Amino acid sequence: MATRYKGFSTVGQTKKFHLTDLELVKRDLMNHFSIRKGEKLMNPNFGTIIWNVLFDPLTKDLRSLIVDDVTKIVNYDPRLRADKVSVDQFDQGLLLEVDMTFLPGNFSDKLKLEFNSDSNRLIVL
Repeated sequence: MATRYKGFSTVGQTKKFHLTDLELVKRDLMNHFSIRKGEKLMNPNFGTIIWNVLFDPLTKDLRSLIVDDVTKIVNYDPRLRADKVSVDQFDQGLLLEVDMTFLPGNFSDKLKLEFNSDSNRLIVL
């Protein structure tokens, strides 16, 4: 029998709060990316470095650090595997494109994220 994940979220929801499978996994991933590294009580290694480097020039070394960070975050969830991560800079922040595999179903999906420094928000595209 296939694994089925169930949960709920009120983020961006008006009536339907129940999430399942890939929808739930993506919400969990967004929660992880919404936390700055060092912000989580009792777990300072949780979260992402991206919020701390939004205003830095996107050098080759910084791009590599971000790709490594995103890969670790995606792979932190045992339901996912990061296959490819690309990072681009735009006027208000960083754009990430993450190719990943949802392991229970063994199918691929692409996630596009905008880390916007003007609004200090994470936007799923």
